[in-house]
Amino acid sequence: MMDPDTTAFLASALLFFLLYEIIQHFTRRRRQGPYPPGPKPWPMIGNWFDIPFYRPCETYLEWGKHYNSDILHTEVFGQHTVIINSREIADELLEKRTRNTSGRIYFPITQLLDWGYNIALMVYGDEWRRHRKACQQHLNREAAKSYQPIQIKKTHEALLALLQSPEKFAAHNRMHSLGITMDMMYGYQLKSLDDPVISAAKKAIELGNQVWSQTGSLINTFPILGRVPTWVPGAMSQKITKESARWTAVMKSIPWEDTKRRMAEGNITPSLLTQFLERKATVGASEEEEEILKNVAYTVYGAASDTTESATGTFFYAMAKNPNVQKKAQAEIDRVVGTNRLPDFTDRSSLPYIEAIYREVMRSAPPLPLGLMHTLAEDDVCEGYFLPAGTQVFPNIWAITHDPNTYKDPHAFQPERFFNEDGTLNDDDRILAFGYGRRVCVGKYVASSTMWITIVSILACFDIGKAKDERGNDIEVDDEYVEHGLICHKKPFKCSITPRSNLSRKLIEEAAGECK
Repeated sequence: MMDPDTTAFLASALLFFLLYEIIQHFTRRRRQGPYPPGPKPWPMIGNWFDIPFYRPCETYLEWGKHYNSDILHTEVFGQHTVIINSREIADELLEKRTRNTSGRIYFPITQLLDWGYNIALMVYGDEWRRHRKACQQHLNREAAKSYQPIQIKKTHEALLALLQSPEKFAAHNRMHSLGITMDMMYGYQLKSLDDPVISAAKKAIELGNQVWSQTGSLINTFPILGRVPTWVPGAMSQKITKESARWTAVMKSIPWEDTKRRMAEGNITPSLLTQFLERKATVGASEEEEEILKNVAYTVYGAASDTTESATGTFFYAMAKNPNVQKKAQAEIDRVVGTNRLPDFTDRSSLPYIEAIYREVMRSAPPLPLGLMHTLAEDDVCEGYFLPAGTQVFPNIWAITHDPNTYKDPHAFQPERFFNEDGTLNDDDRILAFGYGRRVCVGKYVASSTMWITIVSILACFDIGKAKDERGNDIEVDDEYVEHGLICHKKPFKCSITPRSNLSRKLIEEAAGECK
């Protein structure tokens, strides 16, 4: 148990914080005007019990209808949160006012989890700018092309896996999503999903997601609680963060040590970090630059693999449910690429319907339905409502991409919505799933090309349909999604994946053989 002095100190700090937030709450409201509408908060705890945990994107859309507002507000222990259900308001706040809305809330638990390396979670400031500059240098539109050979190689390996055991498509999807980022960042070759780096990352994220949110742990509201020893009864957050940090350290060390070992042996595989180590050995580089690029690699591995897995899962689901879309796409591939080779990146500009499928996958089920929060550096006013400094702002990307005023029949999978009347692609090419403003996904060009080559390659080689039961009847695929932390995934389902022809089978086997 804690000693009396520590107990008294914690109690006093908690009381002081609550009194301070109560005073701030009422004086700000009187001085600045109303907050956006939302559920009525309880005294002191605010909307703690109102925050939705299952499909919050849909709940917030329903709130918007109930309150007749596209901007909503909640408050938990003095922390204000705004949810935006409208493209226009999101653009106004997060695109036009980027100077004020590029921040990230600082969760004290981030450092306890050892997640400070994650660029997406960094607070807005000089450290973030240095990392952002490195990302722009190594992941921009032109630099992204250097990763195309890896993307093609890994996609061809995924095709072979689908050919050999199509019933395990979900596992192959995860292997592909993880393997492609590990190869691009480190040159690290995953052999199976039992790889120690995968196991470590999974454990770190599963544990960390339990506490990394405003309501996930009281440490994020009362940082002083982070100093409570793990042996104190009830200190669950402290135990979780310690264990998660241990696995995070393992996840970070394995591919980095493997990269250095292979470099020392002369076994160099082109990747972000092997290229950096080569340059460091010849012209030199600072320790800071090394740390930044390691953080870039960790971030891309953690963020890109999960979001790619989510989007590819949506693709399989959409094709199983929409055979007419699939047939139209395959007809375009056969006409442009032919049947004697597999597609490559030179075909992208000539395959508009594949491009439309990619856009529709990202529209219909954005991997992060609520995006990542932005925070206000200063007090602001939007739509006549007061937004105090420090407010978290979440763009409800799912609600925006399902607005029937923009997308007719938004729950239907219709790539045709991205075409003009003359058959050309329209200008609706902005993938909102990549985020907003200065905090837009730094790896969006790499992510886009990974998704495109995956989609076009699978469609070129396979027919995807509903699985059959023992009587030969279709097994229907439900529409449910599940959430793992901030990321949304299609609920596991069965489908049929068969090669389109013997020639397709031969092309896959030949391409996979070239990868060895």
